[in-house]
Amino acid sequence: MTLHIENITFGYPGRESTLAGITLAARKGEVLGLLGPNGSGKTTLLRLMCGSLSPQSGQVLLDGRPISALRPRALARTLALVPQSAARPEGFTALDVVLMGRHAHIPRFGRESAADVETAKQAMRRTGVEALAERSVEALSGGEWQRVLIARALAQEAAFLLLDEPVSNLDIRYQLEILRLLQALSREGRAVVLVMHDINLAARFCDRLAVLCGGTLRAEGAPGDVLTPTLLRDVYGVAGTVFHVPYPHFEPD
Repeated sequence: MTLHIENITFGYPGRESTLAGITLAARKGEVLGLLGPNGSGKTTLLRLMCGSLSPQSGQVLLDGRPISALRPRALARTLALVPQSAARPEGFTALDVVLMGRHAHIPRFGRESAADVETAKQAMRRTGVEALAERSVEALSGGEWQRVLIARALAQEAAFLLLDEPVSNLDIRYQLEILRLLQALSREGRAVVLVMHDINLAARFCDRLAVLCGGTLRAEGAPGDVLTPTLLRDVYGVAGTVFHVPYPHFEPD
Protein backbone atom coordinates (compact mmCIF):
# COMPACT_ATOMS: atom_id res chain seq x y z
CA MET A 1 0.00 0.00 0.00
CA THR A 2 1.36 3.42 -1.00
CA LEU A 3 0.31 6.99 -0.22
CA HIS A 4 1.35 9.05 -3.21
CA ILE A 5 1.53 12.85 -3.29
CA GLU A 6 1.39 13.87 -6.92
CA ASN A 7 2.52 17.36 -8.03
CA ILE A 8 0.78 19.13 -5.14
CA THR A 9 0.55 22.92 -4.90
CA PHE A 10 -1.02 24.62 -1.90
CA GLY A 11 -1.21 28.12 -0.47
CA TYR A 12 -3.11 29.75 2.37
CA PRO A 13 -5.43 32.67 1.48
CA GLY A 14 -3.57 35.94 1.06
CA ARG A 15 -0.16 34.27 0.98
CA GLU A 16 2.17 32.96 -1.66
CA SER A 17 2.15 29.22 -2.31
CA THR A 18 3.29 27.31 0.77
CA LEU A 19 4.08 24.23 -1.33
CA ALA A 20 4.72 24.04 -5.05
CA GLY A 21 4.96 20.95 -7.26
CA ILE A 22 5.62 18.38 -4.50
CA THR A 23 5.71 14.73 -5.56
CA LEU A 24 6.48 12.14 -2.88
CA ALA A 25 5.45 8.65 -1.76
CA ALA A 26 5.04 7.02 1.66
CA ARG A 27 5.18 3.22 1.64
CA LYS A 28 4.29 0.53 4.14
CA GLY A 29 7.34 -0.97 5.79
CA GLU A 30 9.41 2.22 6.00
CA VAL A 31 9.89 5.42 7.98
CA LEU A 32 9.87 8.62 5.92
CA GLY A 33 11.25 11.74 7.62
CA LEU A 34 10.28 15.27 6.56
CA LEU A 35 13.06 17.78 7.23
CA GLY A 36 13.44 21.48 6.56
CA PRO A 37 13.71 24.86 8.30
CA ASN A 38 10.76 26.54 10.01
CA GLY A 39 8.16 27.66 7.50
CA SER A 40 9.27 25.25 4.78
CA GLY A 41 5.85 23.56 4.60
CA LYS A 42 6.43 20.31 6.52
CA THR A 43 3.29 20.49 8.68
CA THR A 44 1.20 21.67 5.74
CA LEU A 45 2.40 18.70 3.69
CA LEU A 46 1.51 16.31 6.51
CA ARG A 47 -2.01 17.79 6.72
CA LEU A 48 -2.42 17.42 2.97
CA MET A 49 -1.31 13.79 3.20
CA CYS A 50 -4.01 12.97 5.75
CA GLY A 51 -6.76 14.87 3.97
CA SER A 52 -7.32 17.64 6.52
CA LEU A 53 -6.26 20.14 3.83
CA SER A 54 -7.09 19.98 0.12
CA PRO A 55 -4.47 20.88 -2.51
CA GLN A 56 -5.08 23.69 -4.98
CA SER A 57 -3.66 21.46 -7.68
CA GLY A 58 -2.32 17.93 -7.79
CA GLN A 59 -3.71 15.08 -5.73
CA VAL A 60 -3.10 12.66 -2.87
CA LEU A 61 -3.63 9.04 -3.89
CA LEU A 62 -3.97 5.92 -1.77
CA ASP A 63 -3.11 2.97 -4.00
CA GLY A 64 -4.15 5.06 -7.00
CA ARG A 65 -7.43 6.28 -5.49
CA PRO A 66 -7.87 9.92 -4.39
CA ILE A 67 -8.19 10.10 -0.61
CA SER A 68 -10.93 12.69 -1.14
CA ALA A 69 -13.07 9.80 -2.42
CA LEU A 70 -12.82 7.92 0.88
CA ARG A 71 -15.50 8.26 3.54
CA PRO A 72 -14.24 9.80 6.81
CA ARG A 73 -14.48 6.54 8.77
CA ALA A 74 -12.65 4.60 6.06
CA LEU A 75 -9.98 7.31 5.95
CA ALA A 76 -9.60 7.16 9.75
CA ARG A 77 -9.05 3.40 9.55
CA THR A 78 -6.25 4.00 7.04
CA LEU A 79 -4.53 7.23 8.17
CA ALA A 80 -3.77 8.36 11.73
CA LEU A 81 -2.42 11.86 12.45
CA VAL A 82 -0.54 12.90 15.59
CA PRO A 83 -0.48 16.72 15.62
CA GLN A 84 2.31 18.77 17.12
CA SER A 85 -0.14 20.07 19.72
CA ALA A 86 -3.75 19.34 20.62
CA ALA A 87 -6.21 20.77 23.12
CA ARG A 88 -6.81 18.64 26.20
CA PRO A 89 -10.50 17.79 26.63
CA GLU A 90 -11.81 18.66 30.08
CA GLY A 91 -12.95 15.80 32.27
CA PHE A 92 -11.26 13.05 30.24
CA THR A 93 -8.75 10.49 31.44
CA ALA A 94 -5.76 9.37 29.39
CA LEU A 95 -7.56 6.09 28.61
CA ASP A 96 -10.64 8.01 27.42
CA VAL A 97 -8.49 9.89 24.91
CA VAL A 98 -6.72 6.77 23.66
CA LEU A 99 -10.11 5.07 23.20
CA MET A 100 -11.03 7.88 20.80
CA GLY A 101 -8.69 6.15 18.39
CA ARG A 102 -11.16 3.24 18.26
CA HIS A 103 -14.13 5.34 17.06
CA ALA A 104 -13.61 4.46 13.38
CA HIS A 105 -13.87 0.77 14.29
CA ILE A 106 -17.02 1.03 16.43
CA PRO A 107 -20.45 0.77 14.75
CA ARG A 108 -22.39 4.02 14.67
CA PHE A 109 -24.34 4.49 17.91
CA GLY A 110 -22.35 1.58 19.36
CA ARG A 111 -20.01 1.50 22.34
CA GLU A 112 -16.45 0.32 22.67
CA SER A 113 -16.11 -3.38 23.40
CA ALA A 114 -13.77 -5.13 25.80
CA ALA A 115 -11.54 -5.79 22.77
CA ASP A 116 -11.44 -2.05 22.00
CA VAL A 117 -10.43 -1.29 25.58
CA GLU A 118 -7.69 -3.92 25.43
CA THR A 119 -6.41 -2.48 22.12
CA ALA A 120 -6.24 0.96 23.74
CA LYS A 121 -4.42 -0.39 26.80
CA GLN A 122 -1.96 -2.23 24.58
CA ALA A 123 -1.23 1.04 22.75
CA MET A 124 -0.63 2.70 26.12
CA ARG A 125 1.74 -0.07 27.15
CA ARG A 126 3.73 0.38 23.96
CA THR A 127 4.09 4.12 24.56
CA GLY A 128 4.84 3.81 28.28
CA VAL A 129 1.70 5.53 29.58
CA GLU A 130 -0.33 2.55 30.86
CA ALA A 131 0.15 3.72 34.46
CA LEU A 132 -1.51 7.03 33.52
CA ALA A 133 -4.72 5.40 32.23
CA GLU A 134 -7.02 6.83 34.91
CA ARG A 135 -5.26 10.17 35.29
CA SER A 136 -6.96 13.34 34.05
CA VAL A 137 -5.32 14.58 30.85
CA GLU A 138 -5.24 18.05 32.42
CA ALA A 139 -2.77 16.71 35.02
CA LEU A 140 -0.32 15.26 32.49
CA SER A 141 3.03 16.82 31.66
CA GLY A 142 3.69 17.92 28.09
CA GLY A 143 5.71 14.79 27.38
CA GLU A 144 3.09 12.49 28.91
CA TRP A 145 0.36 14.14 26.85
CA GLN A 146 2.44 13.71 23.69
CA ARG A 147 2.79 9.98 24.37
CA VAL A 148 -0.96 9.69 25.01
CA LEU A 149 -1.61 11.25 21.58
CA ILE A 150 0.77 8.73 20.00
CA ALA A 151 -1.03 5.92 21.85
CA ARG A 152 -4.35 7.18 20.45
CA ALA A 153 -2.92 6.92 16.94
CA LEU A 154 -1.66 3.39 17.62
CA ALA A 155 -5.11 2.39 18.91
CA GLN A 156 -6.53 3.57 15.59
CA GLU A 157 -4.68 0.64 13.93
CA ALA A 158 -4.20 2.63 10.74
CA ALA A 159 -1.80 1.49 8.04
CA PHE A 160 -0.27 4.99 7.82
CA LEU A 161 0.97 6.91 10.87
CA LEU A 162 1.62 10.61 10.25
CA LEU A 163 3.33 12.41 13.14
CA ASP A 164 4.22 16.10 13.46
CA GLU A 165 7.36 16.45 15.60
CA PRO A 166 6.37 13.50 17.82
CA VAL A 167 9.40 13.69 20.12
CA SER A 168 9.79 17.47 20.45
CA ASN A 169 8.41 17.55 24.02
CA LEU A 170 10.16 14.40 25.24
CA ASP A 171 13.39 13.88 27.14
CA ILE A 172 16.10 11.82 25.47
CA ARG A 173 14.95 8.51 26.99
CA TYR A 174 11.43 8.79 25.62
CA GLN A 175 12.65 10.28 22.33
CA LEU A 176 14.62 7.10 21.72
CA GLU A 177 11.85 4.80 22.98
CA ILE A 178 9.20 6.39 20.75
CA LEU A 179 11.44 6.48 17.69
CA ARG A 180 12.41 2.83 18.23
CA LEU A 181 8.71 1.98 18.57
CA LEU A 182 7.84 3.79 15.34
CA GLN A 183 10.70 2.05 13.58
CA ALA A 184 9.43 -1.31 14.88
CA LEU A 185 5.90 -0.50 13.69
CA SER A 186 7.24 0.13 10.21
CA ARG A 187 8.97 -3.24 10.29
CA GLU A 188 5.60 -4.75 11.23
CA GLY A 189 4.19 -3.37 7.98
CA ARG A 190 2.95 0.13 8.73
CA ALA A 191 4.04 3.29 6.95
CA VAL A 192 5.39 6.01 9.25
CA VAL A 193 5.86 9.65 8.23
CA LEU A 194 7.59 11.97 10.71
CA VAL A 195 8.14 15.70 10.70
CA MET A 196 11.53 16.11 12.39
CA HIS A 197 13.81 18.97 13.40
CA ASP A 198 16.69 16.91 14.78
CA ILE A 199 18.72 15.99 11.71
CA ASN A 200 20.80 13.37 13.48
CA LEU A 201 17.82 11.54 15.01
CA ALA A 202 16.13 11.60 11.60
CA ALA A 203 19.23 10.13 9.98
CA ARG A 204 19.35 7.36 12.57
CA PHE A 205 15.70 6.28 12.55
CA CYS A 206 14.36 7.12 9.07
CA ASP A 207 14.72 4.91 6.00
CA ARG A 208 14.18 7.87 3.67
CA LEU A 209 14.33 11.62 4.08
CA ALA A 210 12.54 14.36 2.17
CA VAL A 211 14.01 17.84 2.62
CA LEU A 212 11.76 20.86 2.05
CA CYS A 213 12.90 24.43 1.63
CA GLY A 214 10.89 27.41 0.46
CA GLY A 215 7.90 25.21 -0.32
CA THR A 216 9.78 22.95 -2.72
CA LEU A 217 11.25 19.47 -2.38
CA ARG A 218 15.02 19.99 -2.39
CA ALA A 219 16.13 16.37 -1.93
CA GLU A 220 14.67 12.92 -1.29
CA GLY A 221 16.31 9.56 -0.69
CA ALA A 222 18.30 7.52 1.81
CA PRO A 223 19.84 9.58 4.66
CA GLY A 224 23.38 8.80 3.51
CA ASP A 225 22.60 10.18 0.06
CA VAL A 226 20.55 13.20 1.12
CA LEU A 227 22.49 14.64 4.06
CA THR A 228 25.48 16.29 2.47
CA PRO A 229 27.33 19.38 3.73
CA THR A 230 26.31 21.25 0.58
CA LEU A 231 22.60 20.55 0.98
CA LEU A 232 22.60 21.36 4.70
CA ARG A 233 24.41 24.63 4.08
CA ASP A 234 22.00 25.58 1.28
CA VAL A 235 18.85 24.62 3.20
CA TYR A 236 19.73 25.58 6.78
CA GLY A 237 22.51 28.11 6.21
CA VAL A 238 24.86 26.18 8.48
CA ALA A 239 28.28 24.87 7.47
CA GLY A 240 29.58 21.64 8.91
CA THR A 241 30.75 18.08 8.35
CA VAL A 242 28.72 14.90 7.89
CA PHE A 243 30.24 11.82 9.52
CA HIS A 244 29.02 8.27 8.80
CA VAL A 245 29.15 6.34 12.09
CA PRO A 246 27.44 4.17 10.72
CA TYR A 247 24.47 6.46 9.94
CA PRO A 248 25.01 10.10 8.93
CA HIS A 249 25.79 12.51 11.77
CA PHE A 250 26.00 16.27 11.13
CA GLU A 251 28.45 18.30 13.18
CA PRO A 252 28.22 22.07 12.60
CA ASP A 253 31.40 24.13 12.35
